[in-house]
Amino acid sequence: MTAVVTTRHGGVSSGSYASLNLGDRVGDDHEAVLENRRRVADALGVDRLTVPDQRHTNRVAVVGPALAGRGHEGAADSVAAFPATDALITDLPGVALAITGADCTPVVLFDRGRRAIGVAHCGRAGTVLGMLPRTIEAMTATYGTEPGDLLVGIGPAIGAASYEIGDAQAAEVTAAFGDAGLLTPTRPGHCTLDVVGGLRIQLRAAGVKDANIHDMAIDTRTSTDIFFSDRATRPCGRFMAVAVLPA
Repeated sequence: MTAVVTTRHGGVSSGSYASLNLGDRVGDDHEAVLENRRRVADALGVDRLTVPDQRHTNRVAVVGPALAGRGHEGAADSVAAFPATDALITDLPGVALAITGADCTPVVLFDRGRRAIGVAHCGRAGTVLGMLPRTIEAMTATYGTEPGDLLVGIGPAIGAASYEIGDAQAAEVTAAFGDAGLLTPTRPGHCTLDVVGGLRIQLRAAGVKDANIHDMAIDTRTSTDIFFSDRATRPCGRFMAVAVLPA
């Protein structure tokens, strides 16, 4: 498997989207986004990327021949093929699964034995909804994946010290995780949230081995020279995490 995370460099977008913005719903020029996506696909040796309509859900789509490469042409194509979907899985060689991000956590999954891959977009809402466990369950049901065999890559995401939320959001986290040490009080009515810590809890509960979890440990909010961060700058572009099985 090839798995990559793009940076914000190497594209044609300008202004706050400079330069390799790969998101088509953030206000950037559509043609610039398409050229940027073409460059990523070309670098990976594929014709098209497969891109879902991310809406902070826990919906997983299985990508077969009819859906391979859908979403590449932009937001309308994503909505038509993968409405309100935040994870993709496939066992088809040469199909590049892609998710966009700019603080939310991108996760790549690889089942070496059954040659299957997945990508999941895990923001706060998706994590609370169990996006990542749902992705593992879908791989198990579709390909016979054993969670203990999975290799998992956690990409750049907003760090625990950089992500402040309010009491209402914190209550949702507590309802999902209990007192798991993910919340740190900051000021009245606010606390910081460790999303990646929550994902690690979910991975362990699903049966993924700690040794098989690889975290880039890059805080997007403090790394805006390399990655886009929605919390740091609005509007801003989106980078991508992409996974593809060799043809």
